[in-house]
Amino acid sequence: MKRFLKFTFGFFLVILFAGACIGAYFWYMWSSNLPFIGSLKEYRPSIITQVFSDDGEVIGRFWEENRIVVPLDELPPHLIQAFVAAEDARFFVHEGVDILGIIRAFYKNVTAGKIEQGGSTITQQVTRSLLLKNTERTYRRKAREALLSMQIEKNFSKKRILFLYLNQIYLGKGAYGVEAAARTYFNKPGKDLVLAEAAILAGLPQAPTRYSPVLHFDRARVRQKYVLERMYAEGYITREQLIDALETPLNIQTTTENTFAKAPYFSEHVRRYLLAKYGRDLLYRGGLKVYTTLSLNMQRAAQEAVEKGLLDMDKREGFRGPVRHLTPDEALVFRKEKIKEFTSSPPEVGSVVQGLVEEVSDERNEVLVRIGEHLNLLPLANMKWARKPDPEVAYYATGVKKPSQVLKQGDVILVRMLREISEPSAATATDERQGLVWEVSLEQIPEAQGAIFSMTPGTGEVKAMVGGRDFSVSQFNRATQSRRQPGSAFKPLIYAAALDWGMNPGEVIIDAPYISGKTPDEEAWKPKNYKEKFFGPTLFRTALAKSRNVITIKILKKIGVEYAIDYAKRMGIESPLSPDLSLALGSSGTSLMELTRAYSVFANGGLLVKPIFIKRIVDRSGQVIEENQPEAVEVISKETAYVMTDLLKAVVQEGTGWRIKALKRPAAGKTGTTNNLRDAWFMGYTPELVTGAWVGYDDQKTMGKGETGSRAASPLWLYYMSHVLKGTPVVDFPVPDGVVFAKIDVKTGLLAGPYSDKTVLQTFKEGTEPTEYSPKPKAAKSGQFFQFDMDQDS
Repeated sequence: MKRFLKFTFGFFLVILFAGACIGAYFWYMWSSNLPFIGSLKEYRPSIITQVFSDDGEVIGRFWEENRIVVPLDELPPHLIQAFVAAEDARFFVHEGVDILGIIRAFYKNVTAGKIEQGGSTITQQVTRSLLLKNTERTYRRKAREALLSMQIEKNFSKKRILFLYLNQIYLGKGAYGVEAAARTYFNKPGKDLVLAEAAILAGLPQAPTRYSPVLHFDRARVRQKYVLERMYAEGYITREQLIDALETPLNIQTTTENTFAKAPYFSEHVRRYLLAKYGRDLLYRGGLKVYTTLSLNMQRAAQEAVEKGLLDMDKREGFRGPVRHLTPDEALVFRKEKIKEFTSSPPEVGSVVQGLVEEVSDERNEVLVRIGEHLNLLPLANMKWARKPDPEVAYYATGVKKPSQVLKQGDVILVRMLREISEPSAATATDERQGLVWEVSLEQIPEAQGAIFSMTPGTGEVKAMVGGRDFSVSQFNRATQSRRQPGSAFKPLIYAAALDWGMNPGEVIIDAPYISGKTPDEEAWKPKNYKEKFFGPTLFRTALAKSRNVITIKILKKIGVEYAIDYAKRMGIESPLSPDLSLALGSSGTSLMELTRAYSVFANGGLLVKPIFIKRIVDRSGQVIEENQPEAVEVISKETAYVMTDLLKAVVQEGTGWRIKALKRPAAGKTGTTNNLRDAWFMGYTPELVTGAWVGYDDQKTMGKGETGSRAASPLWLYYMSHVLKGTPVVDFPVPDGVVFAKIDVKTGLLAGPYSDKTVLQTFKEGTEPTEYSPKPKAAKSGQFFQFDMDQDS
């Protein structure tokens, strides 16, 4: 017996030693090369970069992981308690590993024959997320996870571990951390979450997709109930609070707020700048705060101006036809699809939707349009614009006389919901017309594009930028990336150069036909005025106000093309300029931004400013890494700048910019129209803002007859400026020293005298004003007529 006991004891020692050796081996293998937990002291997860407007509203977010890190103190206690109760009830008791939980998980895994469940604590989840990249479920990884978790518990407080957990965890729909999840699911910061909402979020970690309140609301509610019951069991809430939370209605955000849509072209311009300067990692993971110059109120007005201006112009150009035409069988399918669509999302006032033409009545001058299950009224008055497109016919020359000229039964058309005629239930009336629900108007999506660029002339801060009609359709920024011929909008740069060359506003120039020397193709260039008329002796100021082409060419020829090009470059034009006389007519492409910048020189007393999009950039630690201050350099004299402003005010008051008079405050500007009506511009400014507007087709197609800068572009400028300046004090441009006013004769340019028929008050640079009075006009001899001299360029 004694011998047997010795053998048994020896065998036990051998087994124990072997077990210890095996355990030591696995301990060494599993615990070697463990990640350094000290990295958790400097928790720097990937967080979103946010872009703000000038009033602090978010206009853009860029991220790889949608995360907003918040201190634990900024989260409500019931949110923290909800996660603890649901995920790790013994969190404040265990030391990183919950032995009871491990035993439970081990039993389930053994009986299942595979690793099916983990007994992970919150600390282990932090370990897994931040330190262990291998997600394979093996015993080795679980052992390393446990070892690291115990180390974390020894080195970090429970509060720190909760901070890491609640900011790191993935909660579905692209949201990392509770703050991003609160904004994603409830459109509110985490500190504002009520108990019922906190329980929804706390139910997500195990399976964010399965328990998503957006995708599976009923499952999410069941999971919410489990979380609340766990909170009650742990003593965090009372039975009354549990019941109240279950009865609290939930306003789940089914769609994520698209902050980018507030100013898409501006935000994309900022994104490109950040990517080029700071790189992808800092942009998408670095959590930058970018404070911009954009005014959201001005931006909204600019977007509305472009939308309205393009819609109006598109209707002037005529109706291109229905979206499509359906057979009776296709129409039946279409009705069923739209009934389902509009039942879940009924149309609202102002919305544009597809409708099916059911009846066209020339007798009643109306069309009945089915939208969903209801019939709606389209009267002839709301579709008179829909003439057949004809670029040779002005928009006002023709109109639709009867509905059948345009539409027929089975057409699918776009309509705008104008007003409700009756309640939807009335649609069941015996008389179908008594059941009409909405009055609608015929619409179509504009094919033309438009852009607006607006900045403060004194600082260069860009307040609004629209680069196209719809960013979701085309991301090409026509305010900064496009180079289009500015036409007559370029003329003010030629006239400013002429003033500094030595000409003055009262100088008389003959408006007569001009023929250039032959080109290499043996063709002579014969430029014409807009309506192919010539007006004889014309004042310098009148030539600009009335946008006389031939006079501008003569001015350019007089001062020299190279001189004018150098002058334009000084004023901020960076695009290549044609070294020939066609430059006078704006033949060289420029961007809307650079031309607006050039006009800011006139508004800013001769100072050229650099456009500023970003005021400052702050990194995740609060350090300012970029700050932009106004940069201005004097490029022309303040006297020249003011005289040009006065001349451009005359464009508005007397010339092609006459529509801008509706602004009812001092404004200066210039229209621009290119050959064959391919581009329409209006560039203008007040003392507060300098703004440029452009309209045209991307493929440079000709616009409709009469679609000049005055007709097509100036309404955009006027709508925008009227809205952004509404309610602000009316101020005039300050008059600098070195400028004098003189009353001159509009025919001779000399001082107005007793024989002057028509006069105007004109500004001059001091020393260039006229000193002689206009003489008595000579009586015309019988049969005398004015003979134009043909200026020829040899």
